[in-house]
Amino acid sequence: MPPCASSAAASDSLAAYSWLPDIGPVDAAAAERTRAYLDTLTKPPGSLGRLEALAIQLSAITGSARPRVDSPAVVVFAADHGVAAEGVSAFPQEVTAQMVANFVQQGAAINVFARQLGARVDVVDVGVASPRPLPGATDARVRSGTANMLHHDAMPLDDARQAMQAGMAAVERAVQAGANGLIVGEMGIANTTASSAMLAALLGVPAAQVVGAGTGIDSTQQAHKAAVIERALANRQANPDDPLEVLCKLGGLEIAAMAGAYLAAAAHRLPAVVDGFIATVAALTACRMAPALRDYLVFGHRSAEPGHALALEALAAQPLLALEMRLGEGSGAALAYPLLQAAAAMLSDMATFSQARVSGKAP
Repeated sequence: MPPCASSAAASDSLAAYSWLPDIGPVDAAAAERTRAYLDTLTKPPGSLGRLEALAIQLSAITGSARPRVDSPAVVVFAADHGVAAEGVSAFPQEVTAQMVANFVQQGAAINVFARQLGARVDVVDVGVASPRPLPGATDARVRSGTANMLHHDAMPLDDARQAMQAGMAAVERAVQAGANGLIVGEMGIANTTASSAMLAALLGVPAAQVVGAGTGIDSTQQAHKAAVIERALANRQANPDDPLEVLCKLGGLEIAAMAGAYLAAAAHRLPAVVDGFIATVAALTACRMAPALRDYLVFGHRSAEPGHALALEALAAQPLLALEMRLGEGSGAALAYPLLQAAAAMLSDMATFSQARVSGKAP
């Protein structure tokens, strides 16, 4: 397998990639107009707390005083990981394909929560280790899983690029279908190992600080998982200043696809709700490629995975919910999405003091 590009080559390639979408700054003027308008509504100034900040962010992202987020798209990217061979998960690798079938059959948690939002789940196979296409899933398979990061780079540069483009294509499909918001999820046995390795490399912290229970492993298994990651970090020597190299050497195809999806959503001025640990590592990677992306991201929840707090801190992010979840699939983002809808409804439906003939704040 061709190795990932060297850090210098990867940086040069990244600068030249015409496929990376152009992301402009959010609309600061729209944000300020909304900030002022909120104080005319029938409530004490600032009394709706972070919901008001969320409304301001939605205006900044969309450029609209009345942002619409009533039609979210839910996209779940699935792929396998060679490092699963090291016994880092409580479940065997074939569970990835089995869960893809469950998504397609509408039986998973993300399907339940998406139905509450009136959203369809687009399940995208970018790298499931299956001998044949998975019925009902969008076939965007780049390869059948990554290589084992202990012995090889997880993927070559061209595969990382193709997986990112699959994420971008999923957003294009959603936009064409009328989506005005994005929820991104993932499925892949051992992907908390890949995400933990990426985060440890990007932040320069020991693996033990970012490794958690994942699919439900005990403390002894967690220690083994951390040791596997430390060996992979030593073997791969990924440059922490080059997020694409970190992705190639230690990441996953579904992580790459999520990064691409976030970038495409921002290019379309769609608010994208980031899920838990794995999704936030993908967001951190994408933000280091394109810093303007950060302002387009809404962080849905704080995962029970210990590394998630570090990833959120690196992005200066405060999630909307903290429910001690660690499922993935986009489940936490889907649960948080009604808060975006409430913030938008506040701007479109709530009366002003003058409309309601209610006296404003006393001088």
